[in-house]
Amino acid sequence: MKQYINPSSKEWAHLLERPNASSSDLEVVVEEVFEQVKEKGDKAIKEYTQKFDKVSIQHISVTKIEIQLAENNVADKLKEAIQRAKQNIEVFHSAQKTPEIRIETEPGVNCWQEKKAIEKVGLYIPGGSAPLFSTILMLAVPAKIAGCNEIILCTPPDNSGNIPAVVLYTANLCGITSIFKVGGIQAIAGMTFGTESIPGVYKIFGPGNQYVTAAKQWATRFNVSIDMPAGPSELLVVADDSADPDFIAADLLSQAEHGPDSQVILVTTEAEMLNKVTVAVTNQLERLPRKAIAEIALKNSKMICFSNDNNAIRFINDYGPEHYIICVKNEDLYVSGIRNAGSVFIGNYTPESAGDYASGTNHTLPTNGYSKQYSGVNLDSFLKAITFQRITKEGIQSLGNTIELMAAAEGLEAHKNAVRIRLNKLANGN
Repeated sequence: MKQYINPSSKEWAHLLERPNASSSDLEVVVEEVFEQVKEKGDKAIKEYTQKFDKVSIQHISVTKIEIQLAENNVADKLKEAIQRAKQNIEVFHSAQKTPEIRIETEPGVNCWQEKKAIEKVGLYIPGGSAPLFSTILMLAVPAKIAGCNEIILCTPPDNSGNIPAVVLYTANLCGITSIFKVGGIQAIAGMTFGTESIPGVYKIFGPGNQYVTAAKQWATRFNVSIDMPAGPSELLVVADDSADPDFIAADLLSQAEHGPDSQVILVTTEAEMLNKVTVAVTNQLERLPRKAIAEIALKNSKMICFSNDNNAIRFINDYGPEHYIICVKNEDLYVSGIRNAGSVFIGNYTPESAGDYASGTNHTLPTNGYSKQYSGVNLDSFLKAITFQRITKEGIQSLGNTIELMAAAEGLEAHKNAVRIRLNKLANGN
């Protein structure tokens, strides 16, 4: 990890950069795949799975038998852990339910808002070297609580063309049985257009690599919504001399091991922390099975020492981290100063891994600085708010002139007439 001491504001633009590929390069591939999937359906899905994943699949859909067999291939202890995590996630997301809002804005004018579930949603679960079965909990649990009618799941097959047993077990535990052996751009395209096997959906959820992120954004061109532009994982830790360097190193490496395009940042006002954490990272890295992946991610990562807390907080908000760990004596200053972050972890004993798995909060979060505009996935992500109104005769007589004046001022005579015709009939006793 590169070290920076009191960087000037001119250097910040470089320090805020993420290790992303050019979006124009990605879009060329994404556009091609989308066109082929739209035209050829399942055939294109299979061809691109062979091309990108080097896997030949005969049947895209996971069968009931495969789901049943998975139950026997997951250790009981792991099942118990998954069930406990699911319970905490259910508790936290159930608490996010809000009551219907009803109000009479003035006599005879009644307005209310109801939330309705999005009927068809697609969940994308990353696979590859680390199948993220925990992401199923993060997406399927709130989707079920929200009441989505149709929930489908796409995830890449392994080298043998199968889905890992723990992924199938977790999906089934959450009540998801429409599961498809497809990942990457082709999965997003399949959920966008629908194929012979994969149903089309109204909204797509789930993190992924840069290609998946680009594909999700491309899907919005075809009237499909997405949760957020969630790309490669990232973490920022702010720490002073009250933090444990070993804890910080462990947290940094926990995100660095996600993938070579991940990024981790250490921010501090104590210069000596840079070397202490560097030593701890070096020692812990040697023991990691995913050392090679983490090493590449660390090349894209930074350690930065600022001269004061205000500069540190300003930089953190400019960066807008996906995950943000606060380990400082004056934590109230940093907590109150948060403006842009996906999820925040406070104190020496709150590892980011807790949010990834089992504390209850959601781990599908905005990356690439999108926390400035987006929230992480929550219950409302699976709901739409619909407004209603009912106006009585007395209400339209009272409010009508206001509407007419505003419509006339905008030159919209038909809008004005929609009120005037009612008022005239009421005035004539009709």
